[in-house]
Amino acid sequence: MNNPLYWFRRDLRLHGNEALIEAINNGAKEALFFVCEKQWQKHNVSSIQLDMLKRRVDYLGGELAKLGIKLNVIETNDFNSLPTSLEQFVKLNNISTIYANREYEINELERDYACSNIGIDIRLFDGDVLSPPGSIVTKGGEMFRVFTPFKKAWLSLNSTRIFPVGRRVDAIGPAITWRVPEILKSDGQSEKWPIEDHIIEKVISQFIFEKAHKYDVQRDIPSIKGTSGLSPYLALGIISVSELIGRLQAESPDVLIRTKSAEFSYINELIWREFYRHLMFVYPKLCKGFNFNEKYNDVNWLNKDSDFKAWCKGETGYPIVDAAMRQLNQTGWMHNRLRMIVASFLTKHLLIDWRWGESYFMSKLIDGDLASNNGGWQWAASTGCDAQPYFRIFNPITQSEKFDPEGTFIRKYVQELESVPAKYIHFPHDYLSAFGESNYSAPIVEHKAARERALAAFKV
Repeated sequence: MNNPLYWFRRDLRLHGNEALIEAINNGAKEALFFVCEKQWQKHNVSSIQLDMLKRRVDYLGGELAKLGIKLNVIETNDFNSLPTSLEQFVKLNNISTIYANREYEINELERDYACSNIGIDIRLFDGDVLSPPGSIVTKGGEMFRVFTPFKKAWLSLNSTRIFPVGRRVDAIGPAITWRVPEILKSDGQSEKWPIEDHIIEKVISQFIFEKAHKYDVQRDIPSIKGTSGLSPYLALGIISVSELIGRLQAESPDVLIRTKSAEFSYINELIWREFYRHLMFVYPKLCKGFNFNEKYNDVNWLNKDSDFKAWCKGETGYPIVDAAMRQLNQTGWMHNRLRMIVASFLTKHLLIDWRWGESYFMSKLIDGDLASNNGGWQWAASTGCDAQPYFRIFNPITQSEKFDPEGTFIRKYVQELESVPAKYIHFPHDYLSAFGESNYSAPIVEHKAARERALAAFKV
């Protein structure tokens, strides 16, 4: 008896989900999602992202029910107990085949391997990447260790490819009733991020028609909405990379060829995302917190707890750093340029292990993504693949002057500095001292001394 099933993971979409369409074309009338709270806690997934995930699964269950597809939500402790839960469900419902999209992190790969041993045919698709890991390699067959040649190889395979705008699942029967499981109840943390397809469609369209042609200029300015705003949806697979490129191609058919265009600067970010996924698959040690570049294993991190707490709270005395950290703590999101600035400050100015920052980011970000988060932190700390050279250390004052020249973003989040003139706001301590008492934090390090200390630590 043919009775297939679709297993949702971080691919919570009906648009452009070829694995789901294949399952339905082969007769699937049911879908499955596992709630693994303890496993997510082990992975340090933020509460705001989990809230968004639950809201989306609830929405997805309702949309599937309209199409005549039943979504089963099963609660299980962790990935170790998941295969048993899956086996019980398969036997109880006489499931013949499971369709799903691959996940490339080591725990997820081990989970899928364990599930493959329960005697069920599991068919996996590469729905989260544009080219499967292992398909873009050097002439010697090895994974690229530097981004630029990886990008060139990626473009040689994909620059003439037409990415179709994804198909949506069609109804397969009369609508059924969807009842929200208690485990999916939202606490409202993520309510500022819509999870309904028709609203997300407007966000995508707004980016493509209003922002993409200015992306290269505006993406680094934190005081304006110049980024896509799509990263939380990519992190949960609510939209796909293929869909985004297809939409961009619909407006600019040669966007993958015009590599100097504003629109391509956004695609370049998507290729970085792809690069980090390939790396994590080929080098599973990255999932375990190891430096990619082992020569930095002996860096003498200071790991001063009081400095780390000041960084977390946004009380370092460097306005752009503090504003960025307060944005993260208050909203669950941080502007990409600011992520680089605060990561450099933590690892270079404070000489705190990048793993501390990586973990803190995952615990707060609504768009937390292991591969991209790990890759970004190791880039900033100079320990990773294609990392920033250790001697390039962001100066938080000049970064602030360049990307927030009037202090607009700083004033929004560091309200102690609201009345400080733009001339002084990037490092306001002399200005503030002239007026006596100040409730803004004193700088916890002096830039030049901290820079010299970092150079010495990494050079050794």
